[in-house]
Amino acid sequence: MPDISADPAHAAAARAGGARDARDAHDARDAHDTRDAGRAEGSGGAAAGSAPGGDGLDRDGDAAPPDGGAAPSGGAASLPGARRGGRGAQPPRGARSWFGVGFATGLGAVLAWLLVRTVLRLSELLTLLLLSAFIAVSLEPVVAWLCRRGLRRGWSVAAVVAAFAGLLAGFVALVIPPVTAAVTALTDAVPRWRSQLHDHHSTLGRLEDRYHLIEKAQSGLGSGGASKVAGGVLGAGQLVISVVTSAVIVITVTLYMMVALPTIKRFCYRFVPGTRRERVVAVSETILTRVGRFMLGNIVTSAIAGLATFVWCEVVGVPYPAAMGLFVALMDMVPIVGSTVGGVVVSLAALSVSLPVAIATAVFYIGFRLAEDYLIMPRAMKFAVDVHPVVTVVAVLAGGSLLGVVGGLVAIPVAVALGIVLDEFVFPRTDAS
Repeated sequence: MPDISADPAHAAAARAGGARDARDAHDARDAHDTRDAGRAEGSGGAAAGSAPGGDGLDRDGDAAPPDGGAAPSGGAASLPGARRGGRGAQPPRGARSWFGVGFATGLGAVLAWLLVRTVLRLSELLTLLLLSAFIAVSLEPVVAWLCRRGLRRGWSVAAVVAAFAGLLAGFVALVIPPVTAAVTALTDAVPRWRSQLHDHHSTLGRLEDRYHLIEKAQSGLGSGGASKVAGGVLGAGQLVISVVTSAVIVITVTLYMMVALPTIKRFCYRFVPGTRRERVVAVSETILTRVGRFMLGNIVTSAIAGLATFVWCEVVGVPYPAAMGLFVALMDMVPIVGSTVGGVVVSLAALSVSLPVAIATAVFYIGFRLAEDYLIMPRAMKFAVDVHPVVTVVAVLAGGSLLGVVGGLVAIPVAVALGIVLDEFVFPRTDAS
């Protein structure tokens, strides 16, 4: 067989065929790589179009080219008007301008300032309304008891008011005789005092000679003292008018609240969701009952103070012991300052007996005040409203510091209400957590 490898022509043809096969294989590989790249880019574009916030857009917000093609670098497709839906660039949803935030903040601050000023202007009226509500709630147990006995609510309120009016009339009847006697004695003593001022042998005359009281009084009245006296008289008149007006407001509002208290409670309960209303009503009624019991406890402690005053005045010979006892009992119902004012008045009345008796009376009231504040009142409140004595003392001091007499009066009921709310709504959650 002849050796074909030795034939030059045949060898050249073989080399040409091998090169052609190599080129065909290279072209096939290039075509395969191109198809794989196209499929990869197509799937990537679809994923970008379906991603949140993608919407078929690239990172710059331009429309993604179809079939995974490259994004256009210029032309109409890259202009803002050619973006999604043909609209311009939109701000992120929920973004607010600095102007809107500043305007809302300033408006809220102005409204808060106006609200605070309004509350401060109405503080005196709000205090009177709070006092009226407290009195109406405190007398509710008595009114409810009369209603359960068959009286209509209006007649029950009228009976309670008549009882207090009778108590006040009795007090006035006891006070009028000593006040009238004191005014008469003062009127009769003025001429005698004037004559004694000019008598150098009397006590007042010797005081006049040493201190020149008449001359100082005349010079004081001549150098603007008369205007000061007139201003003081006008100020006292304004104070009396203010007290009378406040008393009329409190009495009127209290009567309306006592008559309409069930209606007011039903109206307030309607603001509570129906699923929770039954529990809220039960807690509220418990609080109102405790407030009524507090008022009864306060009446008991006031009666103790009045009885102690009556006994002391009878023993030491202070005049008008019944009037003094009733006066102290009424004043003792006013927290913080009530018993103090009563003790000062009785001590001044004891001066008519002698100075040692007046000093002994003042010491008696200081001791009784300490005993009442730290022994009688805490124990009575614990029995009436089940409040710890420490809570009673702290509540009265805090309430008196914030709202004066009214604050001291409502301090213990507020402490009772706070304790009930904590026991019913707060502590069960904290214990279960």
